[in-house]
Amino acid sequence: MVQQRWPYATKLTISLLLLLFFIYLLSRFHQIIPPIIIAIIIAYIFNPIVNTLQRRIHLPRWLTIILAFIIFLAIIALILVFIIPQMSANLEQLQIDPQEIITSIENALAQDYKVAGFVIHPSALADQLFGTLQVLIQPVVGQTVNIVKSIITSIIWMIFIFLVSFYLLKDGTKLGEWIACHVPPQLEQDYRWIQSEINLIWAAFFRGQLLLSAIVAVIFIIVGLIIGLPFAVGMALLAGILEFLPSIGHGIWLVIASLLAFFLGSTWLPVPNWIFTLIVIGLHFIFEQFDLNYLIPRIVGRRVHLPPLVVILGIVGGALLAGVIGIPLAAPTIASMRVIGRYIFAHLFDMDWVPISATQPLPPPKTYWWQRNQRREKSP
Repeated sequence: MVQQRWPYATKLTISLLLLLFFIYLLSRFHQIIPPIIIAIIIAYIFNPIVNTLQRRIHLPRWLTIILAFIIFLAIIALILVFIIPQMSANLEQLQIDPQEIITSIENALAQDYKVAGFVIHPSALADQLFGTLQVLIQPVVGQTVNIVKSIITSIIWMIFIFLVSFYLLKDGTKLGEWIACHVPPQLEQDYRWIQSEINLIWAAFFRGQLLLSAIVAVIFIIVGLIIGLPFAVGMALLAGILEFLPSIGHGIWLVIASLLAFFLGSTWLPVPNWIFTLIVIGLHFIFEQFDLNYLIPRIVGRRVHLPPLVVILGIVGGALLAGVIGIPLAAPTIASMRVIGRYIFAHLFDMDWVPISATQPLPPPKTYWWQRNQRREKSP
């Protein structure tokens, strides 16, 4: 039976209605989007680990996924067990006298400073600051019930993220086949090319970022121990984590390290604290140039390489649209949008679209459309 085709106006109307309905769902359930994105990221990172474990130990996939999560949590626990005693030892060696620090701050605030003919009274400014902070903190202190509610909500979201990532790891292949089966046959090859391009971008970003963070942490441990940076191991791990925040992470680490260097000084270098602070700032500036110009292009890969201005604008836009989670995902998201934009631009102006990964052969199609066509060709 020949089915009647919908006219163009009907297709356009239904497409617009579906788009409006999708936008309504996004606005209505926007709170669930960040946890789902986190779950997708976790599943994407753990997928090769789970595949490797499953090939080696031949357990059911659901059991392999749980084993991978247990191994990951065990590694985190071992790191914490190693770091906490080190930080305690550093605190004992530094012999910090809180009363002496408070006294020096009070003496600094009690003095008047003349700058360009103006007299600055730090004590008056401090009183105003403390008064403002007290006004802001008082409502927070009285909201114990809301704090407990927030903690319970966070635990529920963590359970939700774990469940979503678990089922994505378990049934991700089936979900991909289900999506592919709804792609029209004439667009199947384009869909597979775009999927391959975007997958290469995100694979290069996540796995490259993990390797980059590990290398950065090792570099910071070595340099921190050499110059005597307080809490060298903890600061090195913090630098590795902040490597996921392009540009912003470097600034956050530098501010924390500068404060530690200025107030605590080096653990063994016989130099004044302000000189040690300048040493930390100078070494970090050298490392930042080495990181941006050598490590990131070679480890993360040039597939995610974007101009610095585009990355900065993407970070700001990602922070405004998705909060903190939008900052580290700005670069691969823009790179993925670039792939889709090139495809749309080429078809709008009747140009040939050749994906970057066209030099590599695609895997054999496994969609239901292909299987259906195979069955039709075999049927008499």
